[in-house]
Amino acid sequence: MDFGFTDEQIAIRDTAKRFASDRLAPHYRQRERDGAIGQELAAEMGALGLIAVDTPEEIGGLGLDCVTAGVVVEEIACGDISVSYLQLVGSIHGHILAAHGEPAMAAQVMSEICAGTSIMALGLTEPGGGSDAANLKLTARRDGDDYVLNGEKASISMITQSDRILLFARTGTQEEKARGVSTFVVPLEDANISRAAYDDLGHGAVGRGSVFFDDVRIPGECLIGEEGGGFRQVMHAFDFSRAMIGLQVLGCARASLEEAWQYSTEREAFGKPIAAFQGVTQPLAECETMFEAARLLCYKTLWLRDHDLPHTTEAAMCKWWAPRVAFDIIHRCLLTHGHMGYTKDLPHEQRLRDVLGLQIGDGTDQIQKMIIAREKVGRISLPY
Repeated sequence: MDFGFTDEQIAIRDTAKRFASDRLAPHYRQRERDGAIGQELAAEMGALGLIAVDTPEEIGGLGLDCVTAGVVVEEIACGDISVSYLQLVGSIHGHILAAHGEPAMAAQVMSEICAGTSIMALGLTEPGGGSDAANLKLTARRDGDDYVLNGEKASISMITQSDRILLFARTGTQEEKARGVSTFVVPLEDANISRAAYDDLGHGAVGRGSVFFDDVRIPGECLIGEEGGGFRQVMHAFDFSRAMIGLQVLGCARASLEEAWQYSTEREAFGKPIAAFQGVTQPLAECETMFEAARLLCYKTLWLRDHDLPHTTEAAMCKWWAPRVAFDIIHRCLLTHGHMGYTKDLPHEQRLRDVLGLQIGDGTDQIQKMIIAREKVGRISLPY
């Protein structure tokens, strides 16, 4: 394994870093209040080639590797973790459509996503099935050459500002569980589709919410891959997204950590910068150590994926551990800033709220630890 980045990765990292510092960080809290990323900003990000960079060139992407996708998501999240969802979710769509989609349709959809002119949500979670992702109730009933959709998806990121959804629906019987789940690309302009936004603790700019389908008719060509293949498609993508989420939250934590180190050299107490006191610097040194260890685990996981090596265990480790590390780092940085750290004048409180949500989304830490145990000792470790 090479622990350095290539010249190409450094170049795209520098582009993402400039975009994050110049365009994202100054308006991080305003986007939270607005409750949207904004189409103009998404198109600007797409024009720079910073969305779904690992999508194959033949369907609209740059054809780069997963490690480079991680580099981009880390840098963007350092400026605004909510905006980094464009890269993260775009890459997930690219992985699924490149592997299973009809080429012309995949190219049409992904070229718009990569350009930032279209946003597509990922529709898996339902009200009664978060961690139990195979137990879907939303149905896609075959009717001639069409499918008819009925049901609800819940806790869907970016649903309030998406024009499409990559939808996982039940085409088989309930008894078939995962084997009866299929994937569809569904436009969201139908009058029989409605949405409801959540009033979340954090990630206001993401626009999380529910979406309801009431006898929504879609053509058969919206099906991605074969009927019954949807659960396998999304689970394979999750081994990628869990490492990316780790870099998302760590990018956010890195911003607070850099600010805390800088503050420790400027704030004075007892006639000295507070960096002179070990009670200030040693906790930050511990944060640096935990940050570096978690970050290396995430990049190792993406490197394993790029080399077609097993990485399910490592991905689960990234997902349960990195959000906890990031939360603890931001908390420490907030405390380092003293009474001003507790105000909304500084961004630590928003970062704290934002990374907390990713201790839940994409699988709780309990689920990730079950996955790790299953990979080590087999299905005997599972409670079902």
